[in-house]
Amino acid sequence: MKDVVIFLGVAECRKLYLYCCGVSVGTIFVLISTKKYLADTMVRAKKGYFGQFGGMFAPETLMPALDEVRAAYALFCADAHWQSEYRRLLETYSGRATPLYEAVNLSARLTGGRARIFLKREDLNHTGAHKITNALGQALLARFMGKERLIAETGAGQHGVATATAAALLGMSCDIYMGTVDMERQKPNVFRMGLLGARVVPVDSGGKTLKDAVNEAMRDWTKSVQNTHYAFGSALGPHPFPTIVRDFQSVIGKECREQIMKAAGRLPNEVVACVGGGSNAIGIFSAFIKDKGVKLTGVEAGGKGLRGNQHAVRLTMSPYTKPGILHGSYSYVLQDREGQIADTHSVSAGLDYSGIGPEHAHLFDIGRASYTYATDSEAVDAFKMLCETEGIIPALESSHAVAYVVKQAREIKRGGIVVINLSGRGDKDIDSVAKFLGTEI
Repeated sequence: MKDVVIFLGVAECRKLYLYCCGVSVGTIFVLISTKKYLADTMVRAKKGYFGQFGGMFAPETLMPALDEVRAAYALFCADAHWQSEYRRLLETYSGRATPLYEAVNLSARLTGGRARIFLKREDLNHTGAHKITNALGQALLARFMGKERLIAETGAGQHGVATATAAALLGMSCDIYMGTVDMERQKPNVFRMGLLGARVVPVDSGGKTLKDAVNEAMRDWTKSVQNTHYAFGSALGPHPFPTIVRDFQSVIGKECREQIMKAAGRLPNEVVACVGGGSNAIGIFSAFIKDKGVKLTGVEAGGKGLRGNQHAVRLTMSPYTKPGILHGSYSYVLQDREGQIADTHSVSAGLDYSGIGPEHAHLFDIGRASYTYATDSEAVDAFKMLCETEGIIPALESSHAVAYVVKQAREIKRGGIVVINLSGRGDKDIDSVAKFLGTEI
């Protein structure tokens, strides 16, 4: 069957897309002459790779669903009405733009005032993290596709809360898959998801954390694609999800670039973000990738250190780090000696993941971004320091990025500017920190 090339306007394209979802008509390339972005997106989507990493490695039963999402996303990006609605919700519901705050007290403590440290305050988003930015976008995309149900995975609970929030707002049913280990250490977020009308599905297999939650969510989607959209929470999974999540979260970097130019009159020397799957990091990195003078640093979860396997470090090379396929894409993955996916450990549930988004793997491979780690103890110390110096309680995930800056403070040159992406707030982590410190609440 030959490919079909059709030239239509945006509204007609959406009607055609909705009609063709269940019809075998070969490959349909919808080209909108007035929307170059759509054509560019389709070229990129067809490839689905960042260098050698990425791809669409999924069961045959999921391929139609992935193709559906890929085609719908291209149309969604070109539809002025839906894009306007997305921007409206980001501004009036989520609270964007989030501020760029100069942490004067932290700068003084770490550098004696010779350098400037800024915090991109993603913790001030509605629901307390950057996750709502992607959740709103994917919920609208699901509505655009005519879906009635959202499913998602969650580790720290922030993406689960954000997805449940978006589902409540748009009148959709919602199921969130969460490992039982994470449910225990993130009880407040489990309760929040229930309040928002979502059903939290416990996952008791494997390591009972984020990796296992993704497994179960993908199994659900295989059986429910007709009425369900899987709202991936991070920039991972099979194509087109790494691109979709990156695009939605790129607003972080766009805002930050404009804000730092206004606050400092120039670009920063370094942008730092924690990296689990990598959505907050790729979101802020995306605006600076072409600026070779801006160092990009991702901070992974060093757990109890790298001597054993009690960590979640994928891009700081160790005997456990190898290229492989996990959850639909080819990237760097923690594996045991038999090549099986290794379990991980971190005091932070949101960084406790065996793989990493393929675009991060590519940035690492070409040397454009650097990746390092902070241990549990270093992250908790940084958590406490930011509380004490700035009156800001950061998420344990974000605390890993703060910990890196604490360790590197002596290396920051006079007049240097460092931006830390404070991806979330730490209310959810109070119990975990207290337990780590041996304190009863």
